[in-house]
Amino acid sequence: MQHELEFIERRMYEDLHAAADDGLRKQLKLGAHEVGSAFVSVAGALPASAIVINISYGLGLEKSATREEVDEIVGYYAAAGAKRYFVQLHPQARPEQLPEWLAQHNLMPTRGWMMFSRGRESLRPVSTSLAVRRATGSDAEAFARICCDAFDLGQAAAPLLVRLVGRRGWHVYMSFDGDEPAGTGVFFVEGELAYFSFGATVPKFRGRGGQTAVLHARIQAALDLGCRTLATCTGEEVSGDAQHSYNNILKAGFEARYVRRNFAFPKTG
Repeated sequence: MQHELEFIERRMYEDLHAAADDGLRKQLKLGAHEVGSAFVSVAGALPASAIVINISYGLGLEKSATREEVDEIVGYYAAAGAKRYFVQLHPQARPEQLPEWLAQHNLMPTRGWMMFSRGRESLRPVSTSLAVRRATGSDAEAFARICCDAFDLGQAAAPLLVRLVGRRGWHVYMSFDGDEPAGTGVFFVEGELAYFSFGATVPKFRGRGGQTAVLHARIQAALDLGCRTLATCTGEEVSGDAQHSYNNILKAGFEARYVRRNFAFPKTG
């Protein structure tokens, strides 16, 4: 199961890059590269906080990585001028020298990400004072704006996210207070696998059950499509963090599967 969770997330990011045209790729300094078994996602023009796009997956997973592959990954980010990026290591990544090789490029350990999955188990009813529905083309700009704010992508990323609404394989859901957009959530489907991402709530609408309701609406939609495995991730448990997203994921029937270690450039706390 572990590798299929990695597969569906990777496919989502590959298709995110595929959604951009040549002009947008140039504008955002986008790059999608395969290095050994790694997928390297680059967005050099986005701010340092845009680590959900400036990130590499799968290094040393399908086959043992080499020092030269680490050098190549670092080179892609340097060439694009990326201000900050993550290289993630699956628990089965090899060889054991990978952290040492990453450290030689000033990539140092930071908070890991927990991967979750669930099957086709039924959902508990939830309630919210917000309305939840699938987004349409007229909602695309609001969807992109909320995501860019919530994930610190900068508004330059908005034209890329706008393209996800209505794109094949992407299912974008939003919550509303009357006509005002309040929150977002996405799932990407390939075959019987679904990956959940871009869950966010506008700060003034928090505490009204919107995040949970959008998550449940997406789960039900994925089940209706026949998906057998649903995956998502968020930051691992750390002392002093309220873990709101982590707990909402568990309450929705997902189970914690494994932590991917994060190595950040430049070094972070």
